[in-house]
Amino acid sequence: MKGLGELERSIMDILWAQREALTAREVGRLIADRDLAPTTVMTVLDRLTRKGFLQRTRDGRAWRYEPAATRDAYVAELMLEALDMTGDRSAALTRFAQAVSGPEAEILRRALTELEDE
Repeated sequence: MKGLGELERSIMDILWAQREALTAREVGRLIADRDLAPTTVMTVLDRLTRKGFLQRTRDGRAWRYEPAATRDAYVAELMLEALDMTGDRSAALTRFAQAVSGPEAEILRRALTELEDE
């Protein structure tokens, strides 16, 4: 999975926060901290679609965009890619487990227990 640039992340944050697919114009209106040309928004949406982050459907003359996966799925994929970068997955996982908070460790324990029970 390819990473996201700053503008791509901003657009994905907007789309992940929505319950429905948005047009490029709607996305442009929701990017409050930037004054972007509509063509810039359309270009970034097209790039995100080609990268597999978005799905689009026709709505009249416009396209509607929605995330292809959840933010959680994206972050999990990033974590797995980072894990692949180490020569010692066991050491990296151990270090990660030592670094998480108590409540996060409990979430990991529950998830692992559920996987074992399957």
